[in-house]
Amino acid sequence: MTAQHACDTADLEPGEAMRLDLEAADGTPLPVALVRDEDGEFHAISDICSHGQVNLSDGEVDGCTIECWLHGSTFDLRTGKPLSLPATQPVPVYPVTVEGERVLVDVDTTADVAR
Repeated sequence: MTAQHACDTADLEPGEAMRLDLEAADGTPLPVALVRDEDGEFHAISDICSHGQVNLSDGEVDGCTIECWLHGSTFDLRTGKPLSLPATQPVPVYPVTVEGERVLVDVDTTADVAR
C-alpha cells in the first residue's frame, strides 16, 4: 500500500493533533496521531501511548513533542522516543509527505529514525 491521504494542510493548525484511523496493509484500522508541530511541520506517530494505552492525539503539543494526557509522558514527534517517565518504550513513527494541500501518511513503513 502507498501513502494514504490523511487530511488537508488547512485541517490542522500549528500546535494541534488529530486522531486518524488509517488502513494497514492487511486491511485493519491503525490508530495514528497526525500532529502539526508549532513550526508547522507535520508528523505521524502511533496514537496509542506505549505506557498508558490512551490516545496521544488528545495530549498537548509543545514544540516537537506531544504529552500524554493521562500520566504526562512526553514523546519526540520525530523519533517516537519517550522523553519523560513513566513511558519507557517508543511509539512507531510514520513517514509524512505533503503534496500541495494534501497530507499523506505511509503506515506500512516506519520512518527511518535512530532509536
